[in-house]
This record gives sequence, structure tokens and C-alpha cells, in this order.
Amino acid sequence: MLRVGVMVSGGGTNLQAILDAIDSGAIRGASIEAVISNNPGAYALERAKSRGIEAVCLSPKSFESREQFNEALLAKTDEYNLDLIVLAGFLVTIPEAMIQKYRNRIINIHPSLIPSFCGVGYYGLKVHEAALKRGVKLTGATVHYVDEGVDSGPIILQKAVEVLPGDTPEILQRRVMEEAEWKILPEAIDMIANGRTV
Repeated sequence: MLRVGVMVSGGGTNLQAILDAIDSGAIRGASIEAVISNNPGAYALERAKSRGIEAVCLSPKSFESREQFNEALLAKTDEYNLDLIVLAGFLVTIPEAMIQKYRNRIINIHPSLIPSFCGVGYYGLKVHEAALKRGVKLTGATVHYVDEGVDSGPIILQKAVEVLPGDTPEILQRRVMEEAEWKILPEAIDMIANGRTV
């Protein structure tokens, strides 16, 4: 059984997609052991608690320095003996020590077709605003391994989504979630749990 930890900062819609996929059997051989958030108000923590999953908040604001927070985040993560860490809208830079310790065991979902609209400063609605401003006809989402760069690790899965006339950043964000993110993130976890990735 693949022991999975999910890190989130907000509502946890991708977390919900993972939970639903485990329930339906779309993800086989994986269980969520913990949900960690940097935001005490994250609804994702409530989603976890309602399922009996340990929900933990570690806020950088509670520590005197970023180094102390990074050490605490790694120590807390280590407690769960995780096989895979899933970043599902986690708006915190992963400490280098964690990336090294969990090499090729951390994955992230990004709301664009990398290498477009990714890297420093591209997150949340900013990605969709940039896509609309550029006038692209296709956007989408990417699941990738996390390395020391920003959105630069090896790609596992991508799914394209059409940009439609009249799209606002909010409408496009919702379509990318529904048509891409909520499908390929569970699929990537299932692939990893069942040895179907490199």
C-alpha cells in the first residue's frame, strides 16, 4: 500500500478528487495518511478530518525563521513514513533538504501545460490570467515530479483543455480543474502506486 501525504493551502478540491478516486477504485493500492497545510483556515483540513485522516497545520508565521519552519515541516512529514508526497495547491516552497530526502517521491499539479505559464510567480489565477492575455487556444494541467527548480521536474502526465471565447480567469480555472487536474492527479497517483511510471 502506497502511503500518501497531501500538502495543501486552500480549499482542497484536488484532495477531494484524490479521495473520490480512492473510493471509486480509480486509485488502487494507495491510502492518504496525512494532510498538511500551511494555512489554518484551509478547508482541505476539514475535508481530511471528516474522513478520519490526520490533518495538520504548520504555518511559517508560527516560526521565528523560515529555516525553523523548513525543519519542522520535514520532521512532521517524516513522522508518517510516506512513500509519496502530493502537492495539491501547496503555496509554500519545498525545502531543499526535503526534495533531496524524498527524491522522485514528491509530485505537484500545475494548472498549465508546462513549459508554458510556469515557474516563479505562476500560481492559481495568475496562470489563467497569463494564458488569456497571451491568447492561447489550448491550456491544461501538468503533473510532474518536484526538483530544486520551480515547476521544472520531470513530467508524468499532461492534459489539454480548450480555451473558449468569453472565458474569464475564473471560468478557465474551473474548467482546467474539472477537465484536467481532477483527472490526471488521481491517475498519476494510481500509476505510481502500481509501478507504471519511470
